[in-house]
Parts: sequence; C-alpha cells; structure tokens
Amino acid sequence: MRAVDLIHKKRNGGELDSAELSYIIEGYCNGDVPDYQMSAFAMAVFFRGMTARETAEMTLAMARSGDQIDLSPISGVKADKHSTGGVGDKTTLIIGPLVASCGVPVAKMSGRGLGHTGGTIDKLESIAGFQTELTREQFFAQVNEIGLAVIGQTGNITPADKKLYALRDVTATVESIPLIASSVMSKKIAAGADAIVLDVKTGSGAFMKSVDDAEALAKAMVEIGTEVGRQTSALISDMDQPLGYAIGNALEVREALDTLRGHGPADLTDLCIALSSHMVLHGGQAGSLEEAEVLLRDRLASGAALAKFREFVAAQGGDPNVVDKPELMPQAAAVIDVLAPADGFVQKIDAEELGLAAMLLGAGRATKEAAIDHAVGVVLKRKVGERVQAGEPIAVLHVKQDEQAATEVAQRVQQAYTIGAEAPVVSPLLLSVVTAEGVKRYV
Repeated sequence: MRAVDLIHKKRNGGELDSAELSYIIEGYCNGDVPDYQMSAFAMAVFFRGMTARETAEMTLAMARSGDQIDLSPISGVKADKHSTGGVGDKTTLIIGPLVASCGVPVAKMSGRGLGHTGGTIDKLESIAGFQTELTREQFFAQVNEIGLAVIGQTGNITPADKKLYALRDVTATVESIPLIASSVMSKKIAAGADAIVLDVKTGSGAFMKSVDDAEALAKAMVEIGTEVGRQTSALISDMDQPLGYAIGNALEVREALDTLRGHGPADLTDLCIALSSHMVLHGGQAGSLEEAEVLLRDRLASGAALAKFREFVAAQGGDPNVVDKPELMPQAAAVIDVLAPADGFVQKIDAEELGLAAMLLGAGRATKEAAIDHAVGVVLKRKVGERVQAGEPIAVLHVKQDEQAATEVAQRVQQAYTIGAEAPVVSPLLLSVVTAEGVKRYV
C-alpha cells in the first residue's frame, strides 16, 4: 500500500476502506507518511468529502493512535459532554454535578483555555487546592464513590489528531466537516464514555457561523458515535453573544455556583438543563427528555446539585467553603465600568471580541505556556435586546490594577457592543437537536 495511491483515490472521489484509512493515519503518526502527503490527503478530503462509514473508520484509527481509557471499572452508563467551544461557557461546572446528582456517573477529561475560549481546568484551579491530576485508579475510585471527577487531559490521547490538527491549521483544511468531526469524536471515543452529548455552537462567537453548517457537523458526529456503538446526540445552540454574564475563571465559577443554587442566568440554566436531559436519558435514569428535565430541575431546587459540587471539590483537594463563600476565590485588585456610548438597544455583542478582551486582561492565554490570572475578566451588565442609556455601565472589567492596558481593553469591550435605535429580534438559544433519527429544529 502506498500513500500516493490513497491520495489519488480520494482526489478522484473514491471511498477508502478501513485498512487504507488505518494505513494513512498510522503512517502519518509514526513518520512513514510525510507532512506533504498528509497535506495533500487532507485537501483531497476537504474537496471530496467522506462517507459516514469512512469518517467513522478514520475516527477509530485516530482514537487507536494513542492511549484509550477503559472506563469499565466504573459502574453504570458513563456519560460525557463536549462543547465545540465558546465565550463564557462554564457548562461543565454545572452539568457535571447536576447529572451526577441524578445517578449518572460523569468521568470527564477537560482541557485548558487557549485564545478567546476558556478551559474548564483553568476555572476549577481558581479554587484553592483543587487537584486536576489524578492517577487512573484515583479517577475511577472517585467516580465510583461520588459519581463525578474532572481531570486534565492525559499526554497521549489521540496523538494523530494533535499532529493532523496542527497540519490542517497551516494548510487551509480546517473547515472540513469530516476532519472536524473525526477530530472531536476521536478524543471522545478514546476517553471511553458510553454516551456522548455534544453542544455545537453557531453564530459570531462560534467556529460554525451558520445553523446549516452546525447541523451538518452535528449530524456527522452523531453518525460517527452511532456507527461505533456510542449513544450520541447533539444540540445546536446560539453563540451570537456570551453564555451567561461572566467571562474569566473565578468569575465563571461564581456564576456556576449561582446557577447550581437555582438563580443563575436563564440562558445558562436552560442550556445546562437541555444538555443534562440527554445525558440523564442516555444514562437510563429517565424514560423521556421531559421526565429527565423534571428530575434535573428538582435536583437544582432541592440543593442536591450544589451539594454534589461541594462533595466534588472536597474529593479533589479543593476548599469546599468556596461554595458558600465565593469571595474566598481570587478577586481582582480593581474594577472598571465600561459605559454605553449612546442611548438605544443592544443589537449585537461580538462574543469573540469579549473573549479576547478577557484574555488581554490575563484571564486567558495567547500561547500554551502562558500563565493566567484567575481573578480577572469581564462581567456583562447588558445583553442583546436590552435597552441602555448613554453613560450607564454595559460591562465591568475585573483587572489587576487600574492601568493603561485596562483602559485599552475597556475601549475594545465598548466597541464589541452595537447599540442602535431599534429593538433587535433576539435569537433563541436552542436551535435544533440532532439524534440518530435525524435533525429536529426547535424554531
């Protein structure tokens, strides 16, 4: 078998079999297939696409390229959730304890933030003492004991994906649905969950800018999961503005705690309930999505989900007192109001720009090696559709000190808001759901 023949076959629209896909992925991983041939293969896939079977076979080959985690020592149906990234997305902090409080085990590996999107691990490390590195035995034991553990990603999960992702980034082959879908799902499959629920973002703050593209990606990922024997479903959610109000590590943990108390932002609560409902249904703790939602809202109202978060923090070495006293987490040295430049309605918020603003304050990383400041960030005071008056705060910056850099960030945040005379039509948060049966639009 030769890589050039497989590139030729795919370039001409042919369908590759399992052995051929394994050959090219394994060969690229071990150095037998050089970058220039893999670049040509990625471009052939970009233009010719892949069948559902091909995409699933390539995903499995990528999952096999490194460590695969066997979660069988954990009893029950293990559910996992993946978001395609977004600004202010602290859903894992809420969904983990919420789903675990319903009896569905959540054994989750999460990443750190890079660029304008924040990472769950960084947020959890805002809590003093919280340990995100557990041995595999500790990880399994904790999930069996309390139903929930969140750890950092191990070094050798899907090395083929890491290598291919870096190559796609510099060869203009990122925006290929089979390549994106196999990248996401190879990591989820290697991580060992029985059920996978995907939150696919669309809009200005998301990678997939249109609903049609987001649905196509979700459909491809659900097909992969189904093909390899994992219960998989996806929700398409709007990311034309940040989720909730807080952007920044400790600030987002505070907002997650508010949500677990039952008085968090409506958009954040609704998305967490919707995603959790699918996890609880797949986990066999409810007979329908409606029944799952009733159970989840009961767990919020009763305080069971908040109690599970406290138990989870204590189990991983963190200070459980932050649950009742969030002020124990890092706090910024100063706050700066960002003022509305005019009267009118908030017509649009550039979510990506706000994420970059938080990163510039120190809440995120421009490079993988950069340190972050857990205390800083941006808290919105107004969202799309709300009326504002000139001179009133539309956002608050939490900064290291009242300095020139913060003034520049304040200008960026102000420019991220579009304020006009007309009240805009506000997009619904949940747009569609994708299951093995197909796509169903909410609107």
